Amino acid sequence: MTSIEEAIQFVKEHSKPLLKSIYKTVEKAGGYELFENVDSPINMPPFRQSAMDGYALNLHDNLTYQLIGEVKAGDVRQTILKPGEAVRIFTGAPVPNSSNAVVMQEKVIANGDNISIENKVEVNMNIRPLGEQVKKGEQALAKNTKLTPAAIGYLSSLGISKVNVFKKPSIALITTGNELVEAGSELTYGKIYESNSKMLLSALYSLKFYDVTIHKVEDDFEKTQSKLDTVINENDLVIITGGISVGDYDFVGKALNTLRITEHFYKVKQKPGKPLFFGTKQNTAVFALPGNPAAALTCFYVYVYITLQKMMNHQDIELPRVNATSISAFKKFGDRPQFLKAIHINGSVEILEGQSSAMQQTFALSNALVFMREEVTNIEIGDTVEVILLPV
Repeated sequence: MTSIEEAIQFVKEHSKPLLKSIYKTVEKAGGYELFENVDSPINMPPFRQSAMDGYALNLHDNLTYQLIGEVKAGDVRQTILKPGEAVRIFTGAPVPNSSNAVVMQEKVIANGDNISIENKVEVNMNIRPLGEQVKKGEQALAKNTKLTPAAIGYLSSLGISKVNVFKKPSIALITTGNELVEAGSELTYGKIYESNSKMLLSALYSLKFYDVTIHKVEDDFEKTQSKLDTVINENDLVIITGGISVGDYDFVGKALNTLRITEHFYKVKQKPGKPLFFGTKQNTAVFALPGNPAAALTCFYVYVYITLQKMMNHQDIELPRVNATSISAFKKFGDRPQFLKAIHINGSVEILEGQSSAMQQTFALSNALVFMREEVTNIEIGDTVEVILLPV
């Protein structure tokens, strides 16, 4: 049986960066990373711009100026000021080329067509120069920059409508089991509502992976093999839940073997999630997760998360781990390392009740997993424990 450390290393070694690009409209590029440098097509700002509401001046030696008009944001007419003349101006408005300073309105006393300023004004005061942020032809954002809302706003302000970004993996989620029915359907005897696909879809969406399709397969060998063959050939990552154990109606393992998927490991010495499979076919990564929801989600965060980050060519590919003080006691049965659902707050962690691999309610309250290594059998209140912080 593969150890956790060996399994993680196999995932790291056999998960490859996609290094593909796709053009996205700026408004749909949030969360992506730039595939290439982006140069500015314009100066920003594209004109000398007032930094505040006040008065644009053509400086002279007197503190009194004649007011000859106003300039508001969006005006295109170029006002010409003689020395000693001023115009009322507003934040973001173009500063006339004949003006060499802007004084804030709080520093001005207005009297009809004349204004008086309190103190001498420095040249270029309160004027944002042409190209202050970035000049035309200069690099606006570098390759690998993650496009945050601020970055999207910045690119839009430069008039950029499309960007070339790293393509995210296409992902297929496959659920197996004749017992599964969709929410909203009648729950007849022997059936359960299917939840794994929604759970994993939500986990993927929270990590900004949106190219996801969902497939359901009955407990039938030919149908399982056919569906797997199709999705493996059409996607970068395939995640299967259920059907990977050794029961008479668990056909996933047999189908993967028939399809000649290269197996890197099957079964990991851990709890929950022992019946975990990881393999590859050419550039497609394949995970078969246990059917029990808590086990499936645990395996997603510990292993599948690494593959997703590797595919995006990231450097930080594992969820963060910290030490915390346990405010709960826990006794482990058996010798397998265990991932315990927990709540981590300000350096303390509470191990929750209900650690069964089928229990979703406890996981719904968790924001962390306590990792209990093989040699550890008990956790006492006050012990320092290793904690994996889950995405929120």
